[in-house]
Amino acid sequence: MSSWKAKRFWTAATAEACDGGYTVRLDGRPVKTPAKAVFVVPTLAMAQASAAEWDAQTGVIKPETMPVTRAINSALDKLTQQFDEVVNLLAAYGASDLLCYRATGPEGLIERQAAGWDPLLQWSADTLGVPLVVTSGIVPIAQPAESLTRLRDQVARFSPFELAAFHDLVAISGSLILAFAVTHGRLSGAEAFDLSRIDETWQAEFWGVDEDAAALEASKRQAVLEAEQFYALCR
Repeated sequence: MSSWKAKRFWTAATAEACDGGYTVRLDGRPVKTPAKAVFVVPTLAMAQASAAEWDAQTGVIKPETMPVTRAINSALDKLTQQFDEVVNLLAAYGASDLLCYRATGPEGLIERQAAGWDPLLQWSADTLGVPLVVTSGIVPIAQPAESLTRLRDQVARFSPFELAAFHDLVAISGSLILAFAVTHGRLSGAEAFDLSRIDETWQAEFWGVDEDAAALEASKRQAVLEAEQFYALCR
């Protein structure tokens, strides 16, 4: 296995207008995606955020420290090519949305889930036009076919760049409704993440905090905040 790693070779990264939108140039040379696609984004703010990530690199380039650039690469290299596939993948979460499956006990957890999740399901019915059925336990229940169709239609309205952010919001939270609440401004990313972790927070309060689990949770929280930021940069 090669140990070669890309290193910084440029002096300055700049965000500039280009045909079709905005791009990032390194000492005047255009950035390309890993798949060699043209690096064109929809907003100047997004290009500027990516340019700032390039400028922040010292020595070896660390993609893990470049969430905006990674999301752009994903949108251009993957989502533009697999858009319908990803839409269907995400829309499928509606059939088993986290908010619809409640604990059978203890009573305190049941009440906490209801307090946190019921208002979001009411918002989904009122604002998205998507009523969903709630059950206790993990046995699958059928959701209204019309609601699932509406959820898919709304996911399909995103651009590939918006879908890149939405994908992470859904995959990490396990909930289409929480993800839509973030993109509609109903919740912040931090609020949505906390609501997605009601069960885990309850367990931690009862059994104590596991260091490895806490580190993983912090990583997921950061990813949600980055997805929220990237969605904002799309608009």
